[in-house]
Amino acid sequence: MNTHRMRRTTIALVAAAALPLGLAACSSDDDSTDAGDSGNSASEAPQEEPTADQDADADADGGMDTAAEPFGPACSGVPADGAGSFDGMAQDPVATAASNNPALSTLVAAVTAAGLGDTLNTAEALTVFAPVDDAFAAVPEEDLTALLADEAALTDVLTYHVVGERLSPEQLTDGEFETLQGGTLTTAGEGESFEVNGEAAVVCGNVRTANATVYLIDSVLMP
Repeated sequence: MNTHRMRRTTIALVAAAALPLGLAACSSDDDSTDAGDSGNSASEAPQEEPTADQDADADADGGMDTAAEPFGPACSGVPADGAGSFDGMAQDPVATAASNNPALSTLVAAVTAAGLGDTLNTAEALTVFAPVDDAFAAVPEEDLTALLADEAALTDVLTYHVVGERLSPEQLTDGEFETLQGGTLTTAGEGESFEVNGEAAVVCGNVRTANATVYLIDSVLMP
């Protein structure tokens, strides 16, 4: 009788000792399975596709859009840095930006004489066909002096060079646009070669300012 009791007691003690080991092993197996499932879940997570806005930002940041670059032979005369550079002009409204460009000093004097600086600077979106100094130099001196002295006539001429929206080079291929003066001007060309009214060549195009796109031209347009 005592022998049977001792045997049962021994078996119970052995079973009790083995139980924690079995539970630990099961727990270890469950943790491994969970970790494996977690790893598989992470590796199988779908990758996000770039959005259209992200693609556009990449183009803008990476400089992939070559149409956004200024073009034309006179662009080489624009300062490489400072307020009169392309980067500098992009920070200022158009009349201020033009005043920092050495090729536009006569145009700036004309805008000042006509009192149009604030009007141009505060407009939301413009395209300015800006005659360079050599274009004004080609106008007979007597005629230019008379024009600068006549504010109404000068305003007509200057506002004829301005369109009330930003125009891309592609829009100049075969275009007809109403000017702030009320008249119409036409553009034609392709690539990096464009003319305005069939007489003025674009010598440095697609120059950006804070509120306008500027095309430097080699002739003064008359309404």
